Amino acid sequence: MSRARELFLDRRRFLGDTCTGLGAIASASLLRDAGLLARPDDSSPRGPHHTPRASRVLAVFCSGALSHLDTFDHKPALIRHHGSALPGADELVTFQGKQGALTRSPWTFRPRGQTGKQVSDLLPHLADLADELCFVHSMTTKTNTHGPGENVMSTGFVLDGFPSAGSWVGYGLGSSNRDLPTFVAIPDPRGVPQASVNNWSNGFLPAVHQGTPLNASRGIAHLERPASIPEPTDRATRAFAAWLNRRHLERHPGDSELEARLASYELAARMQLSVPDVLDLAGESDATLRLYGADSPNATKARYARNCILARRLLERDVRFVQLFNGAYAMGEGVGNWDGHKQIAEQYPGHAEILDQPTAALLIDLKRRGLLADTLVVFTTEFGRMPTFQAGASGRDHNPDAFTVWLAGAGVKAGHSHGATDEFGHKAVEDVCTVHDLHATILHLLGLDHERLTVYQNGLERRLTDVAGQVIEGILA
Repeated sequence: MSRARELFLDRRRFLGDTCTGLGAIASASLLRDAGLLARPDDSSPRGPHHTPRASRVLAVFCSGALSHLDTFDHKPALIRHHGSALPGADELVTFQGKQGALTRSPWTFRPRGQTGKQVSDLLPHLADLADELCFVHSMTTKTNTHGPGENVMSTGFVLDGFPSAGSWVGYGLGSSNRDLPTFVAIPDPRGVPQASVNNWSNGFLPAVHQGTPLNASRGIAHLERPASIPEPTDRATRAFAAWLNRRHLERHPGDSELEARLASYELAARMQLSVPDVLDLAGESDATLRLYGADSPNATKARYARNCILARRLLERDVRFVQLFNGAYAMGEGVGNWDGHKQIAEQYPGHAEILDQPTAALLIDLKRRGLLADTLVVFTTEFGRMPTFQAGASGRDHNPDAFTVWLAGAGVKAGHSHGATDEFGHKAVEDVCTVHDLHATILHLLGLDHERLTVYQNGLERRLTDVAGQVIEGILA
């Protein structure tokens, strides 16, 4: 018998080699998860460029272009000049046509909190939190059309095909929870925004960085094992598929689509346990459900409230980027969204009832659980509204030259207002900001330099902020 066979038949040697081999496999897995191997999983945690102020982001998006002039940007001149022509704009034609007269807000603005910030009665619950919010009143964008406007706010570009902010964050920082996606998008219970999946697309980044859409009413499709397939069979099938894919990957190194598929299969297996747990709101107290309005007789409000609770539960579990949508386009202009062209006074109160209490409760709940200290909350819409009503209508047309966004939580000043529009709210005139500036600021608070977070694509070093963007220093705490 050869010496090799003698060693193989040595029981002690066999058991010893088995133990050390299993230890090596376990060590390799731990090193991979920590991002310490030479070629880590593309979703593995990575280090920031500088010390971060925020660990995660909650992005709340109001689809349809929420009017800044009827919510957060108080303009006494609109009251004084109500019914007059907008100076210097006699022939102004915007998105849908000719403009009518300057029109005051149908809702009263009142001073709120210790700061006395003027916020309208349309959103009373959010108004009560004015001392927690950091308003940017001088935001501008590149387009006055909804789909492209959503693209700009989510990706920084008007055209389709670019990675969303959440995908860039995942690309830059990796995942901090290996059992849940790095980036989750929560569509409104009424449907998706106009630009749909563009808002959470990975674009040209590796496919593993695309957002995962789910909400409290509808989880991830095809995640659960069919009842007809026994668990051992399911587990064995997954293992065999993973073995085949890894062999294929060895023959095609650098194939990001295949790498993403492998990672998604492995994540999906873990998510069969983690997602049902995070979607199960049965453990939430009655007081919490009431706080959010999840017990509301308004079914849409109750469902949106449950989405807000889901957002909190995802943030609690260290999901890096959560994108929460309010408003959808399946129901038409202004019906299920904030696109208030024709009947703003009749349509906006219904939208406000759905948005206001649950969103305010989400901030309150994050703060009382200690999560707001390292979570950055960003509240946006695609563009603003005109200070005039449209000719022959009772609503406001699109306005890309001025609108309000607000931030709260980690790294930003509370109870602060930055920038300003002119006396009628038509154009940003003081500390004018762009969406690229907003994105640069979000990345900065996460510890990422927007000029260094790049990927080579079609001969260019691409980044979320294109060739522009400055951190909005005036809002940093």
